[in-house]
Amino acid sequence: MRTGLLAVVVAAGFAGLMVAAHAGAAGIGLGAGAMALLAAWLVQRLGDAPGEGLAGLAAPLVFGASALALWEVLVVGFGVPMVLLPAPSAIAARMAVSAPLLWQDFGQTFLKAVLAGYAIGCGAGFALALLADRVDFLRRGLLPLGSFVAALPVVGIAPIMVMWFGFDWQSKAAVVVAMTFFPMLVNSVAGLAAAGALERDLMRSYAASAGQTLWLLKLPAALPFIFTALKVNAPLALIGAIVAEFFGSPTMGMGFRITTEAAKLALDLVWAEIIVAAVAGSAFYGLVALAERAATFWHPSVRNG
Repeated sequence: MRTGLLAVVVAAGFAGLMVAAHAGAAGIGLGAGAMALLAAWLVQRLGDAPGEGLAGLAAPLVFGASALALWEVLVVGFGVPMVLLPAPSAIAARMAVSAPLLWQDFGQTFLKAVLAGYAIGCGAGFALALLADRVDFLRRGLLPLGSFVAALPVVGIAPIMVMWFGFDWQSKAAVVVAMTFFPMLVNSVAGLAAAGALERDLMRSYAASAGQTLWLLKLPAALPFIFTALKVNAPLALIGAIVAEFFGSPTMGMGFRITTEAAKLALDLVWAEIIVAAVAGSAFYGLVALAERAATFWHPSVRNG
């Protein structure tokens, strides 16, 4: 009953705002202000109400729908030029027309460069963290170096990788490797050292081997740290691949399309690429978060969440 009432209120607010778009600047301003107040009230009520699963998505969905409605009405009502800010309806129409092109760019950037670089960078960082956990010299030497490399700007790394590995997706994957390797290394080293002294003494009292201690004690303690690095690296990898395509790419890819279409002032297609990238990055992060909940169901942060 409550959900149905909220749906009616939201629909009525949207309809009123659309009508206000044809009532001149005063009507637009009044309608936009009323819709903003209504959206704020709804989000407040939904945020205060307890909800799990799909019910917990009500507040962000209402907020997002309200933001899109305000964007549409303000852009259309005030006649904002396409080259400054296209309306959501124009972006949606361009996405429908250019779906094959968007899919081609998505495959080039995400399915090739991002996934390959993410897997190699995270895997290599974790493997080296296992070695550094056993060799104190590596641990003391690599962590400061990791902090230094993590601070390097991607706009400085990308042209070098393009010169080394060519203009295809391999150079973008190399940029992703460079961006994801050290966050995984630093977090994994910290996680492997997170086991308490009492637990380590207990494993020694049981005469556990180094492999048994790693498998039964250190890796479970390190899982929250590892998944933190995986979640941080998920959107970071996509950003790195897109920025790397600004510096040289074949005739496809999200970054390539953004730069070329922006030069043509085709801002609707530019925004379409941005939306695809945002959805892909959010979905990638969500999959890693779901994997974290499944792998660390025993951890207090998951049980109490």
